[in-house]
Amino acid sequence: MLVEVLLHTKIDKLGAEGDLVKVKSGYARNFLLPKRMATVATMASKRHIELLRKRRAEREAAEFQTAQELASRLQKLKLLFTLASGSEEQEKVFGAVTAQNVADRLKEEGLEIDRKKIHMDRPLKELRIYSLEVDIHPYVTAQLHVELVPPAEKAKGKETKTKGEARKRPASKKTKHSAASEAEASSSDTSV
Repeated sequence: MLVEVLLHTKIDKLGAEGDLVKVKSGYARNFLLPKRMATVATMASKRHIELLRKRRAEREAAEFQTAQELASRLQKLKLLFTLASGSEEQEKVFGAVTAQNVADRLKEEGLEIDRKKIHMDRPLKELRIYSLEVDIHPYVTAQLHVELVPPAEKAKGKETKTKGEARKRPASKKTKHSAASEAEASSSDTSV
């Protein structure tokens, strides 16, 4: 047996706030009504439908407007990730940038985006610029630019260090105790 109910909140695959829907009586009696997500549709409650629909339209318009503003901010933004890379010929990096890394960086920038709304086929592993699609609203998507760059020391090191300079290392590090014992040993050898 179907019952007509008026929804107070949005329920996936059923309807939005203010919708008049027909559901099975057990679903309404055991889930929707006890959680106050809906009420049984009566003549009095049907009058409130227009008020709820107006509220919903205003709320959806405000959400759409904020989603568009967020999309414009995301399109202007360019995130840089520094990852250690392999040889100069390869553009591969050690490690990867995932949707969670991008979401964390966006949070640092003051933008709350769920990682599930950032579309990535696979983790980013090459040194280049990526354009990621971000779902902000059902009708608004934005393009986010992410660039993977090598570490600054490596980029500077390519120009300033040669292979010979890079190989020069101190032979060994001596502690104060070992230096003092060597001095005593050399003075005792000369006195005999």
